[in-house]
Amino acid sequence: MYRSHTCGELRDSHINTDVVLSGWVHKTRDKGFVVWVDLRDRYGITQLVFDEDRTSAELLEKSRNLGREFVIQIKGTVIERASKNDKIPTGAIEVLVKELTVLNVSKTPPFTIENETDGGEDLRMKYRYLDIRRNPVKNNLIFRSKVTMEVRNYLSQEGFIEVETPYLIKSTPEGARDFVVPSRMNEGQFYALPQSPQTFKQLLMVGGMDKYFQIVKCFRDEDLRADRQPEFTQIDCEMAFVEQEDILEVFEGLTKYLLKEINGVEIDKFPRITFDEAMAKYGNDKPDIRFGMEFGELNEVAQHKDFNVFNSAELVVGIAIPSGNSYTRKEIDKLTDWVKRPQVGALGMVYCRCNEDGTYKSSVDKFYDQDDLAQWAKATGAKAGDLICVLSGDKNKVRGQLSALRMEMAQRLGLRKSDEFAPLWVVDFPLLELDEETGHYHAMHHPFTSPKPGQLELLDKDPGAVRANAYDLVLNGNEIGGGSIRIHDKETQSIMFKHLGFTPEEAKAQFGFLMDAFQYGAPPHGGIAFGLDRLVSILGGQETIRDFIAFPKNNNGRDVMIDAPAPIDDGQLKELNLKLDL
Repeated sequence: MYRSHTCGELRDSHINTDVVLSGWVHKTRDKGFVVWVDLRDRYGITQLVFDEDRTSAELLEKSRNLGREFVIQIKGTVIERASKNDKIPTGAIEVLVKELTVLNVSKTPPFTIENETDGGEDLRMKYRYLDIRRNPVKNNLIFRSKVTMEVRNYLSQEGFIEVETPYLIKSTPEGARDFVVPSRMNEGQFYALPQSPQTFKQLLMVGGMDKYFQIVKCFRDEDLRADRQPEFTQIDCEMAFVEQEDILEVFEGLTKYLLKEINGVEIDKFPRITFDEAMAKYGNDKPDIRFGMEFGELNEVAQHKDFNVFNSAELVVGIAIPSGNSYTRKEIDKLTDWVKRPQVGALGMVYCRCNEDGTYKSSVDKFYDQDDLAQWAKATGAKAGDLICVLSGDKNKVRGQLSALRMEMAQRLGLRKSDEFAPLWVVDFPLLELDEETGHYHAMHHPFTSPKPGQLELLDKDPGAVRANAYDLVLNGNEIGGGSIRIHDKETQSIMFKHLGFTPEEAKAQFGFLMDAFQYGAPPHGGIAFGLDRLVSILGGQETIRDFIAFPKNNNGRDVMIDAPAPIDDGQLKELNLKLDL
């Protein structure tokens, strides 16, 4: 056998035990008369000792030739360590080596295999298999496995059945761009990789599988950022004979279970707010409620004077920065420059200091008196010592700009604590979104989402007013899950397709299989999908999903380790009946 114990297993209770260990050479320390070797595997580190009093000259010399990351096997006896190391679990013992076998040599790694490495991100991604040996990455992957197992445990206990759905499906025009796969056997035709198993899980409900789940890979050909990858993993779920409240109850339960089992945190309440309320109070539909700084709308108390910047704005809105009155004018100017960056897009910022003596000092004192500014403080909840920051302009744009400022200030003030968890449901989303460039409506979630009961008739009169029977689960300012009650009859689905601009022929060509299935007794059903990568990163106290994926892509969608995507040879192109004109 290669090992009798792991490198993280041995304790003082094993003293005088003969053991066999295998692993990687982490460090070697040669003092001439004695050589110590730290042997590492994924379970930990054990110190090996070779000395001239108890080790043969040949073995001692062999130990001196061990390089970093050599793979070795040793046989020896556990002894008490003279200088104990209380920083590692195996620090009370060491192994006196009797036999040493080099299983494989190693080139010197391009960066150190340490918690704090000297390797940059690009280099570590190129040699990801080495990066995985480091504790931070290794522990993240182990953590992900633990979360995944707990998800399966909970859903299985709730009666859900795991069913696999196809990866080679049909391309649809809704949502993000598809990754497409040419078919060799069907010339000129293509599969698409699924953006989600949406239609298949609905068909499983038609098939009577009333509680389905799947931990599934999904694919979207879209621009990348820290929390987005071209391939990602969903906890995909669907239930039949349910209303919205049933789904919220089950998956609120899943979130509570994970927070308790994984993080040791008990959460009692999951607040619920509407989409409109989230936008008005926080400027986005996935608010972080671990801290305050709720928006205060100031139109009524700011548009009655001669300050035309406010008078001409659709919305004047502000937030109170806790203890912000301590900022110097230079610091406030830098904050103004921050909101004027292209990434945020504000044209400027008005501010008001809330002094400790109850007076106010603003950057627009020429237009507003103390009574006006007191109304600003009341609307934003500002207290003495705070700083009120005010933006104005187009309603939708200015809310997004102030939301960015709110999150930035919370980060600077240390209010976004990774060990605090604040979940909430956002409900009553618009069913349709207007594309201002084309003037056409598209589905805010997807075309299979049902309108709220009693609102179907509104589609002809006021499509923008129709609310969806949809819900998002938000945790610490991140959407971790989203879903809806689905349309389950052909007539309603046909109406929805019509309002999305599909002709009857187009709807039949794209989704005829689903419409046909609805004619064979489709039950009322709904579901939700959690982004596993994002969920794991938040539970792990981080917000970058790449750190919790074994082999992630970079910001250009490339796998720099295997150098993909890559050209294919002419023979393959010919087999696929493809021709590239470059």
